[in-house]
Amino acid sequence: MKKVERINIIMRYINNRASFTISEIMREFNISRSTAIRDIREIEAMGMPLVAEVGRDGGYFVMNNSVLPTVRFTDNEIKALFIAFMATRNQQLPYLKSRQSLAEKLLGLISQNQQDDLVLLNQILLFEGTNPNNPDLLEMSDLPHPILEKLIGILLEDNYLWITLREGNDTNSYPVYLLHLYREKSLWLIEGFDLAEEKRVVFSVDHLIDVEPYPVSKRLSRKKIREKLSQREEAINLVLELGPKAIAQFKKYHPLTVSLSYTDPFQTRAMLKTSVNVNDSEALADVANWLLFLGKDIKIRELPKEMAEGLRERLVQYGL
Repeated sequence: MKKVERINIIMRYINNRASFTISEIMREFNISRSTAIRDIREIEAMGMPLVAEVGRDGGYFVMNNSVLPTVRFTDNEIKALFIAFMATRNQQLPYLKSRQSLAEKLLGLISQNQQDDLVLLNQILLFEGTNPNNPDLLEMSDLPHPILEKLIGILLEDNYLWITLREGNDTNSYPVYLLHLYREKSLWLIEGFDLAEEKRVVFSVDHLIDVEPYPVSKRLSRKKIREKLSQREEAINLVLELGPKAIAQFKKYHPLTVSLSYTDPFQTRAMLKTSVNVNDSEALADVANWLLFLGKDIKIRELPKEMAEGLRERLVQYGL
């Protein structure tokens, strides 16, 4: 049974009883104590007025005659929510069905005038990836990877993963401690620490075949992982400061393993720190070409000596 379905059933179970205990929830739904407690806390967060009774026979009961405040939205809040949905509906985001039902529920909470405004906005505004002839049409390319929701569900419980990928004609599995799951350049990416090779890795979710929790007995501690990552970070040999024009170029294209750290709240300045394999001439050439692509709005703070002279000659040649 999926978590959302289980919570809905538990809510109905609770609503039909004057009181209940954790043990009753565990027996009724065949779940662990920790899962039962998490579900009850989530139900409380959704607005069900529960009161805990302390003591040997303690449990919970639902407050009688409790009226929850009606959710009301201002006109600008409605527009902000709707535009956020519009801007992201063709972005391969997970929980697509839930997003659709959420939009329908929001429409049921607002006035007819507010609904008319949203219909007009839907006709006027177009975002990247939207079909201009039918903005509500979902292409197959808009749908998220089928395993993405399973991956997120596991991550809410555990960051230690056993992931299986299709790489060319081969199928390979890796033990990974997940650091980030992020979307970049129309791709969902897993950034993690390979527990076998003890190095930072990036995998595309598009290549994912299966994902399961990694056995507890084979795990490195989080402290050990941080130490290993810290040792790897000492190998950074390329440091750049980017201005707004270079940041715009960066967003158009950059290597998957490179990310920015913004240095101001308006995201107009950023630092880039990464490691370049100086023993790989092809990698050095690729990075040099990419730095030229970023343009004049960069300041080089640190550069591998193996690529410095050649890059400077090319910068002068191109007038940068």
